[in-house]
Amino acid sequence: MLKGHQSWQFENKPTILSTYTTVGPFEGQGPLAEDFDTVHADTYLGQDTWEKAERTLLEEATKLAIQHAGLTEGQIQFHFGGDLMNQIVSSSFAARTLEIPYLGLFGACSTSMESLALAAYIVNSGGAKHTLAATCSHNSSVEKQFRYPTEYGSQKPPTSQFTVTGAGAAVLGQSGNGPYVTSATIGRVVDMGITDPFNMGAAMAPAAVDTIQAHFRDLQIEPGYYDLIVTGDLSKVGYEIASDLFKKHNIPMEQTTFSDCGMMIYDYDKQNVQAGASGCACSAVVTYGHLLNRMRRGELNRILVVATGALLSPLTYQQNESIPGIAHAVSIEREK
Repeated sequence: MLKGHQSWQFENKPTILSTYTTVGPFEGQGPLAEDFDTVHADTYLGQDTWEKAERTLLEEATKLAIQHAGLTEGQIQFHFGGDLMNQIVSSSFAARTLEIPYLGLFGACSTSMESLALAAYIVNSGGAKHTLAATCSHNSSVEKQFRYPTEYGSQKPPTSQFTVTGAGAAVLGQSGNGPYVTSATIGRVVDMGITDPFNMGAAMAPAAVDTIQAHFRDLQIEPGYYDLIVTGDLSKVGYEIASDLFKKHNIPMEQTTFSDCGMMIYDYDKQNVQAGASGCACSAVVTYGHLLNRMRRGELNRILVVATGALLSPLTYQQNESIPGIAHAVSIEREK
């Protein structure tokens, strides 16, 4: 199953049995609104804090993904999840509710594909019949933690990004009608010395390119194998940097369509999101909602989702540390 140096090729092709996406009202005003299962009208979701609202988003997405797979919580062997809150409390408290054996992950915004890769690995190896991969973020809770108090309403520079409020979950099984998880490439931590927390796209772009390059090398394929290669949340700034790096490294991305989830979920003309979207939920809801819907309609046959993460914390920023980046790639195919 190991392919090359840092990739897995899943010979049993674990099936994505079901997915569920839930988002906040602002995401419901964007161009992908019809691809989300639930759009909430209130960012509090009936809770008294934004942190509790974030956990509620995740609990909703996980429970309904399991229901849509025709399963119960007791039939899921392992739950892989994480988020951006300190000590990944949103995922851990949701796991308390689900009572499924749980492995908590932190890959920052790369967690969506980190969890999917590990969930697929366990199913492919026969270590489980069914697994759950899930993640979430909430604009008000995350931005309060990582930047200024949300209530302060501070002005942001054009390079900054807007955290997605939402949650995405996927249930994997050993057999089914697809789509299928066919491979994964686990990324390295790459740090190019970026220190500006309002320019995370620049910090993450080199890691995305490094992982994509490793994926092609390990699997001995070219970009044209995929109908679409999409990064997690580089948004405008990081996307442009990544595009330049592909040219520098002679990676022929012109063979395929290259896009970014952070540039897809919002309407730049109507929504003030600076460079674009970010947050664990960004690549999760775009992939489990919009992209898989396109696959089910037959518009896409093979996609590579490369979720990106900025591995900083308020503490490391206060200590003048640079921002390491990471990216994990997962290939999803419509047919075996």
